[in-house]
Amino acid sequence: MDTLKREPRKVEISSAEWQIMRIVWTLKQVTSSEIINLMQKKQTWSDSTIKTLITRLTKKEFLSRKKEQGHYIYSTTVEEQATMNEYANSLFSDFCAHKSGSVLNELIESMEISQTDIKKLQETLNKKSATAPEHVKCDCLPDGCADMC
Repeated sequence: MDTLKREPRKVEISSAEWQIMRIVWTLKQVTSSEIINLMQKKQTWSDSTIKTLITRLTKKEFLSRKKEQGHYIYSTTVEEQATMNEYANSLFSDFCAHKSGSVLNELIESMEISQTDIKKLQETLNKKSATAPEHVKCDCLPDGCADMC
């Protein structure tokens, strides 16, 4: 795993592309036929739609392919957790900083999460509370937005 610090990048993957990535992350190496078969169990997409998504992900360098015995074998070029983290950080960087906490709260309330994850969240929140400001300032305008948000 790369230990160099790098700037978060904007992970530009569509919802449909995420579905393909989840399959490849889970199976590690997979043919396009296997991706198509699995996706068609989840969605009513045509073969050509799924192939287009695979091609897009390959062009974006999220997937790599190698030819073996006349078939292309796809694998990911990015680590799953790091990519999800980058995507979430990128998404939240587009939100008003003042409202990010309430968005996180809504996510936690609406998601199914494990007891283990709840304990990790509680530990993280306890650590954060020691240095957290009383209020997070709005960053929608260059000088903040005072009471407008």
